[in-house]
Amino acid sequence: MPGFSLYAGYRAAMRPTPPRRRRSSVRLTRRGRLVVSAACALTLAAVVAVIVNALLPDEHEQPPQMLTIPEGWRARQVYEAVDKALAAPAGTTKKSLATAHLALPQEARGNPEGYLFPATYPITGQTTPGGLLAEMVETANKKFSGGGVAAGAQGNALNVYQAVIIASVVQAEAAAPDDMGKVARIIYNRLSRGMPLQMDSTINYALNRSTVHTTEKDTKLDSPYNSYTRMGLPPTPIGNPGDQAMRAAVAPTPGDWLYFVTVKPGDTRFTSSYEEQMRNVAEFNRNHRAARMAS
Repeated sequence: MPGFSLYAGYRAAMRPTPPRRRRSSVRLTRRGRLVVSAACALTLAAVVAVIVNALLPDEHEQPPQMLTIPEGWRARQVYEAVDKALAAPAGTTKKSLATAHLALPQEARGNPEGYLFPATYPITGQTTPGGLLAEMVETANKKFSGGGVAAGAQGNALNVYQAVIIASVVQAEAAAPDDMGKVARIIYNRLSRGMPLQMDSTINYALNRSTVHTTEKDTKLDSPYNSYTRMGLPPTPIGNPGDQAMRAAVAPTPGDWLYFVTVKPGDTRFTSSYEEQMRNVAEFNRNHRAARMAS
């Protein structure tokens, strides 16, 4: 045949056939593709919802209760507050001292007075009386080991425990934070002169009360906390001081004062003169008599 070539025909016959493209075994209609896309979107939404729910707090989970210990509270008041916060029978927290393993200084002899640091503490379902007391003591140790407290105590020839005792008296006696440094100075001045502290707050601690009226009979109380008849510092802190009282105890305000009295609210007078102190005390007594009569 015209134009026919055996060789050309052979080449055509032997030319490899191009491979066919492999088609997916699943063919989706437009409707099918929409269904798959919707399913993927739902799956992604479900994953996002799980992540968000894990990050957000459970709406049924109650926030932790907070317990605030005010500055100057005595250990007895702290025990009662913890019992109440944990809905425990009265006396439970005090009894927990036997097994709480508190990190107290050796001088404390197991008595946490002064080391139940005033602050706000969370209360959860896992909180125990002993655990909460341990947290308070741990907070106190951190506070007292830093901020110049230890160095300040050493600079005044005291150990930290003695500084805490002074701070507890300052906390109980000072009518305002600005007076704390002066009250601390009076304690140092009296100690250096071999004078009894004569602080009413120490008698109040011995009698488990709080009052500004101290009688002559009170001053004869037979107690190691009677700073009218006993020389030196009380044997333990008389409350749990805060930061300001601790700073005042290790860095008292310079001055020669030996006496003070709060004549009326906002009017605390400091003096080195006994005669002037007696005049101030007489004014204090007149003001209180007038207040009692008015009421």
